[in-house]
Amino acid sequence: MPKILVTGCAGFIGSWITQTLLERGATVRGLDNFETGLRENLDPLLAGPHRLDFVECDLRDADATARACEGVEVIFHQAARPSVPRSVKDPGTSHTANLDGTFNLLEGARAAGVRRIIYAASSSAYGNQPGFPRRETMMPMPIAPYPVQKLAGEFYMKSYWQVYGIETVCLRYFNIFGPRQVPNSPYSGVMAKFTLQMMRGERPTIHGDGEQGRDFTYVENAVSANLLAAEASADKVAGRVFNVACGDRHTLNETFRILAQLLDFREPPIYGPTREGDIQNSLADISAAREAFGYDPQVGFEEGLRRTVAWYRQQYATAVP
Repeated sequence: MPKILVTGCAGFIGSWITQTLLERGATVRGLDNFETGLRENLDPLLAGPHRLDFVECDLRDADATARACEGVEVIFHQAARPSVPRSVKDPGTSHTANLDGTFNLLEGARAAGVRRIIYAASSSAYGNQPGFPRRETMMPMPIAPYPVQKLAGEFYMKSYWQVYGIETVCLRYFNIFGPRQVPNSPYSGVMAKFTLQMMRGERPTIHGDGEQGRDFTYVENAVSANLLAAEASADKVAGRVFNVACGDRHTLNETFRILAQLLDFREPPIYGPTREGDIQNSLADISAAREAFGYDPQVGFEEGLRRTVAWYRQQYATAVP
């Protein structure tokens, strides 16, 4: 396989993509600044016969980013400053990380002659507009700064395909969850946060009435979509946007009930005010990804929850009383 660059390689999704590529024998360079990524995610990837070529770098450093792109054929661009609430609280820092960083990467890729970039986009670009399931042909209606930034990144990707010929593919993630998702931050994903809180005997807080639905997608499905998109023929994927999800909707109340059962947690949740900028419902049409590059999610919602709980139990066993 060609030399590959994974930005955000120490992060939740990026580390799984990196690990899978290395297991397949690919030559991989990883890039991370550890603002949200974890060094422990890289520990097993820096040893063994297929070692990761790691570069500690911030994408806001244009020169360092350009050097990281040298000799690379395919880029998986996972690096971002994620979270809608975080972007509402501090839009400026999110802007420079998500937009300036993406622009620097595109320029570095152009100078290095990179053939293809797989970009981690966000389903939050759809906003709260009516009409389900969400289809890629819908007009984007982002609300908070984070989805605006991720959508602007999509337009940059399309521009660099049309103007410079870099085969860019944008994957709109729908609520990805699973092992390695950070559980103890105010901006953590709901699955990770709920799981650790219940393990500690704490009652999780659901913002709103809990009937808001999500197309929760286990991380293994997202990794599969990335690798398939990287291998697909350019005429089917270049310059296009694809939903990455399972095509099912599950409410936060339902999610809480299943996690409580798996963790033998008997207390009710706490209901709090709706968070500013949050999407109320999401449900994806994944037919475009299926037709273009054969995407077919293999891990369903409940099985993904079981795997996630098992991992957190093992990982945080000594930290939980």
